[in-house]
Amino acid sequence: MSFAKIYSRSVLGLNAPLIEVEVHVSQGLPALTIVGLPEAAVRESKDRVRSAIINSGFQFPNKRLTINLAPADLPKDGSRLDLAIALGILVASGQIPEQRLAEYEFIGELALDGQLRGVSGILSIAHACKTSQRQLILPLDNADAAACIQQLQVLPASHLKQVCQYLLGEVQITAHHYHVEPTSLAQLPDLADVKGQLKARRALEIAAAGGHSLLFTGPPGTGKTLLASRLPSILPPLNDNESLDVASIYSIANQQHHFGVRPFRAPHHTASAVALVGGGSHPKPGEITLAHLGVLFLDELPEFDRKVLEVLRQPLESKEVVISRASRQICFPANFQLIAAMNPCPCGYAFHQDSRCQCSADAIKRYKNRISGPLLDRIDLHIEVPPLSAQELQQQQAGESSASVRERVLAAHQQQMQRQGYLNAALTPQHLDRVIQLDATSQNILAIAQQKLQLSARAYHRILRVARTIADLASSEQITTMHVTEALSYRPQH
Repeated sequence: MSFAKIYSRSVLGLNAPLIEVEVHVSQGLPALTIVGLPEAAVRESKDRVRSAIINSGFQFPNKRLTINLAPADLPKDGSRLDLAIALGILVASGQIPEQRLAEYEFIGELALDGQLRGVSGILSIAHACKTSQRQLILPLDNADAAACIQQLQVLPASHLKQVCQYLLGEVQITAHHYHVEPTSLAQLPDLADVKGQLKARRALEIAAAGGHSLLFTGPPGTGKTLLASRLPSILPPLNDNESLDVASIYSIANQQHHFGVRPFRAPHHTASAVALVGGGSHPKPGEITLAHLGVLFLDELPEFDRKVLEVLRQPLESKEVVISRASRQICFPANFQLIAAMNPCPCGYAFHQDSRCQCSADAIKRYKNRISGPLLDRIDLHIEVPPLSAQELQQQQAGESSASVRERVLAAHQQQMQRQGYLNAALTPQHLDRVIQLDATSQNILAIAQQKLQLSARAYHRILRVARTIADLASSEQITTMHVTEALSYRPQH
């Protein structure tokens, strides 16, 4: 046998396209050629594979080897093809039989001594392997993550020799089973830690119930960051499919994540646009994708570069980000909930009761103008977080816990799912007309507010969505004047 075909996978965004590793051994001067758009890490695999084969007790063919990675027009990167290339060489040179190879897919990086090392993107690979109805042979380090995919036969190995012995029928590899328990929401920071700030807590609950974006404005030390960090604890837990989607993103990014918990990302204000939306020569997910189905918290919002903030405008509407390169176009999900915080002026103490602020009106205006109007228009809830008095800070009674707030949020979520199948923040203008029927008084209030506040059509629709969420929290099918006026109180008055 001078030809072999081994199945493996590459990673492209969140997808894992099938790679057919074709190996041909022919007469000629000893050489090893890899074709099929291999990038640096793949081209270097020939040196790792040669040492691994020799150190595993096999012979490296002293002939001409041609390795084709099909499809040839798909760029291949990373070291995850090492195991498939090594097995292809051993099969093509007749040292391992080719029987049953079509039943397996092989993933893994090889050390020089033949040990198998873990690779990134294993959840996407495992999901694609399950779809193809093959068994997956992979490094032991990746076994737990891959076994999260139900009904997939995961066969972990620690060494190239062990895989070869399994294919020769000399040893058995037991299928790996693993069930990861979701992290308990009780382990998250609790909303009971927040003292006072009843209106800000109310706004946070509305944001959680409807999936709305939220902006906190207030002096330093009033609890803006504390409130934002408690949002994941009042959101419903992720279901199994959502947990796997989030885990797949973190697997691609090669980062750790607590399974079953909604992500909370808080990038520093020096982050670049690429760090926020993703990119690079091999596009990787950015912060907005790492916050998928969770929370993206931008503290000190005006300190971010204005061009960086502008890249959020399109993902906030489309819930995805498309990264285009000359050779590929990759779409990452970005269904995140935006929570932001800012000071009222450069020093932070404008309108403070002790009048310590020395910022001029022009300085305050320049500071606020760092955030564009279109971005502010896309934020549903604007709330001021005032300083706390000594009496409020000294009170011993704890605030309402995250568990009790989460019960109301979950009930509101269920109402929205039964009514329209998604959260109120995603209601389109056409669907708003179906789920919202306003009485004459509410219509007049909105008409006056639109004229006084100079509301755009987008802001008008966002007020209706917030009012719908407030009504859902009150278990009311009909939106009343009280719901509309509360929703209007969360729009900026300037």
